Amino acid sequence: MRIVVRIGGSVVANPINTELMGKYAEIIRTVKQQGNEVAVVVGGGALAREFIGFARSLGLDMAAQDEIAISCSRLFAQLFLKKLGDAACSKVAITLDDAAQGLSEGKVVVMGGLKPGITTDTVAALVAERVDAELLVKGSDQDGVYDKDPRKYPDAVKIDHLSIDDLAKIFGRSEHKAGIHQIIDPEAIKVLKRKPLKIVVVNGFKPENMLAAIKGEKVGTVIS
Repeated sequence: MRIVVRIGGSVVANPINTELMGKYAEIIRTVKQQGNEVAVVVGGGALAREFIGFARSLGLDMAAQDEIAISCSRLFAQLFLKKLGDAACSKVAITLDDAAQGLSEGKVVVMGGLKPGITTDTVAALVAERVDAELLVKGSDQDGVYDKDPRKYPDAVKIDHLSIDDLAKIFGRSEHKAGIHQIIDPEAIKVLKRKPLKIVVVNGFKPENMLAAIKGEKVGTVIS
């Protein structure tokens, strides 16, 4: 199976959690050894948002803010890639062609940001579309998708299964903004509407959830 794994920066980078990154590396190696092809997209988390703030304070425009955030995400991607060792490509993929090439060579692909105007959610969606992935699993800072933000509303209810159209309706923000923090961002949803595949959102603080989702076990929220 061809899989795209999205590890949220809010999970491994708020603060930087090298122990958790190490556990994810073990899981990715296991998944690869089981005969799957894997591309991993890592977010920049609080560090990226902090540097976006610095760029904004300097009066830099949105594209420049995004470029700074991309550099941060690629640092985390490089850390993760090095931890994977020989299982991974020799360097962080910076284009969709790089990702496709790496998978064709039998290596785990690792990416951070791609280009201004999109988040790493959208990168994961674009990679899934480019390599014709069957599954996209996102490790987030929540147990799945809720009907409203559980950090603000104690009565928020987790949804076990929904369609991509339902997901678009739940989230009000429909445009990109540097540093946007949403379970799956609006630009990614647009891409995922073009590419039918199974998407699972799980609690990324529990790496075993990622493995369970890949195995097809009931965990998190399934979007299809």
